[in-house]
Amino acid sequence: MKKSERAEIILKELKKLYPSPPIPLDHTNAFTLLVAVVLSAQSTDKKVNELTKELFKIADTPEKMKELGVSRIYEYIKQLGLSNQKSKNIYLLSKLIIEEFHGQVPNSFEELESLPGVGHKTASVVMSQVFNIPSFPVDTHIHRLSQRWGLTNGDNVRQTEKDLKNIFPISEWNTLHLQIIFYGREYCTARGCDGTKCLMCRTLYPKRKKKFICKKP
Repeated sequence: MKKSERAEIILKELKKLYPSPPIPLDHTNAFTLLVAVVLSAQSTDKKVNELTKELFKIADTPEKMKELGVSRIYEYIKQLGLSNQKSKNIYLLSKLIIEEFHGQVPNSFEELESLPGVGHKTASVVMSQVFNIPSFPVDTHIHRLSQRWGLTNGDNVRQTEKDLKNIFPISEWNTLHLQIIFYGREYCTARGCDGTKCLMCRTLYPKRKKKFICKKP
């Protein structure tokens, strides 16, 4: 089966399963989504949503977050991994958004990635889900499934992103990255599937018998 044929099957089947996938991180505006994505690094979306529920009640703008200060931000997120650094980054990015961007979350990759704690993946999520700019954020699920499905060699997440953008139509990127994430969490998990068990892996590679070893991001 050619790569293009596999891509067609993936698009078709994921649209059936997840016609309108929601954004997994709870948020109320561009700023709270940005904060939630920064907090999600090395943490689960579920845990982030639990903790930001209270945080966003009192600080849903850069001004309010800056007013909280590092130590109070930390108290809300201390159960997350890297909470010390994350609380500093959230405070500093709030401060920069006020000082450099008139209190508005910037809408370019370059400006977003200039903020503390904001890498390319975080910027891609914000560009995709807030500003509707075609982007393909690659997380661990997408990196894993893209390898199992023969879409990339998996050398690194940048290469995976480049390969996926070359394979799939630009009009599909913003929705497809969410669909792959949901499928990876539900069916093609890191331990539950080894490239031979879930329906998609079996459909794309019916003759694959051995466990597929994925490269880590």
